[in-house]
Amino acid sequence: MSPSPNNLFGNLKYDGPASIVVFLVAVPLCLGIALASGAPLFSGIIAGIVGGIVVGALSGSQLGVSGPAAGLAVIVLTAINELGAFETFLLAVVIGGVFQALLGFAKAGIIGYYFPSSVIKGMLSGIGIIIFLKQIPHAFGYDKDYEGSLAFQSPDGHNTFSQLYYMFEAISPAAIIITSLSVAILILWERPFMKKIKIFQIVQGPLIVVALGIFLNLLFLNIEGFGLRSDQMVSIPVPETIGGFFGQFTFPDFSQIGNGAVWTTAITLAVVASLETLLCLEATDKLDPFKRVTPANQELKAQGVGNIVSGLIGGLPITQVIVRSSTNIQSGGRTKMSAILHGLILLGCAMAIPAVLNLIPLASLAAILFLVGYKLAKPVLFKQMWNLGQRHFVPFIVTILGIVFTDLLMGIGIGLVVAIFYILWNNYKKPFLFQSDKHIQNGTIRLELAEDVTFINKASIQRTLTQIPDGAKVVIDASKSIHIDQDVVEIIEEFKANAEYRDIDLELIDFESVDIKNPVKEVEHALANNLITSTNGKVKTVDSDNTYN
Repeated sequence: MSPSPNNLFGNLKYDGPASIVVFLVAVPLCLGIALASGAPLFSGIIAGIVGGIVVGALSGSQLGVSGPAAGLAVIVLTAINELGAFETFLLAVVIGGVFQALLGFAKAGIIGYYFPSSVIKGMLSGIGIIIFLKQIPHAFGYDKDYEGSLAFQSPDGHNTFSQLYYMFEAISPAAIIITSLSVAILILWERPFMKKIKIFQIVQGPLIVVALGIFLNLLFLNIEGFGLRSDQMVSIPVPETIGGFFGQFTFPDFSQIGNGAVWTTAITLAVVASLETLLCLEATDKLDPFKRVTPANQELKAQGVGNIVSGLIGGLPITQVIVRSSTNIQSGGRTKMSAILHGLILLGCAMAIPAVLNLIPLASLAAILFLVGYKLAKPVLFKQMWNLGQRHFVPFIVTILGIVFTDLLMGIGIGLVVAIFYILWNNYKKPFLFQSDKHIQNGTIRLELAEDVTFINKASIQRTLTQIPDGAKVVIDASKSIHIDQDVVEIIEEFKANAEYRDIDLELIDFESVDIKNPVKEVEHALANNLITSTNGKVKTVDSDNTYN
């Protein structure tokens, strides 16, 4: 019998292998983002460790993985330069974590639910495409752009597509060989017959790929012209002693607590990190094969605590990140134990075997990320979105293009604007229900108002009422409406007054009884007062005398 998908220790045979793959992907991403942020490289490792262990333990997300995020790199780089010292910036991270936790207590997590599914799916596909494109230069041995970059513009002035041109000037035969063999192994591991062999269920393909990469890297060192350069491999700081490891931790400068720029940076970090976390949270839940729903407010609290801890010991700001989260899901992770274990492995390896990690070629990791990117942007998803129609496909494709040609948050913002336009347009076109064969009977025109009639519907309702001929009989039925805006009420009242002069027989049904209520609160009230109960999966309502209706 398969263990519950929420059993932390019962799913170790799934979470253990997945945590190793997430760890392998996380190491270069943590280092790359630290490099792009203008921060000490070890600060990225600290953020990865805290994101795995601390946030993983406190989070309600079973599959989300947290760590330093590429979306914050520019903000961090600017803030460190403006504040003048990394220790001062760490204070901003701590304060930002406090703000983030407060957002959780203020129940701000609901913001994430206001993003349409088409935009979230576009975000996943857009990230998949950008991961794939960004890894191609690394696969060829051209490593000018930092690992983990999701922005269209690169720090060296090039962009995602120009990098694909310039990489031909620095092709590394060793990197190409490693990438080709690694991709072949990963594709082989995905074959159904391989998944039936028990040993291959335990030993993940990415682990074999990394081991092969280290072996080939050592082999090529002895072949002239094939050796990989240091910038083509993972580059984690190597302390000479265990004491040197702890000496890499940095602490915030609390003497700058009165610096206004610190507080401005803290609020900026809290808002942007929270937004990115909520978006990744929504996307991760959609990828979850068990379709679990993560409590968003708990996630904000966990992220807040994580940022407080990270800032206190010298780490970069943390968010939930989709690259590591999707890698976790695709590697078979089932519970948050995978995220916790990846943090523990990262801590242990950074302390004990950093020199071994530095033998891993970026080409090996590029092959792993190729597969992650492809699975996020499978062609079948584009077909599914196309079949859903224009109002779903257009925001989906616009979000993808926005992410590819700008950055993550900007792309999502553009997609959201387009999605809102379609929502408003659809709402404008459907202010009421009308079918000629059902709603024109015996010379009576019947208009059944929609459940929610807002000012957006004002123009279309006005246009319809104006076209009704003199002497007609009209019924405006508001019995199914929950809310009618005052703008619309005024239009109908004006039509009622004008109807007397146009000999129009007007009947208003339940118009006066429409009350603005919150149905969500009504359900919460019913549940809180035991007005709804469940017996053997059958839901029954309970009256005030506690007898079943």
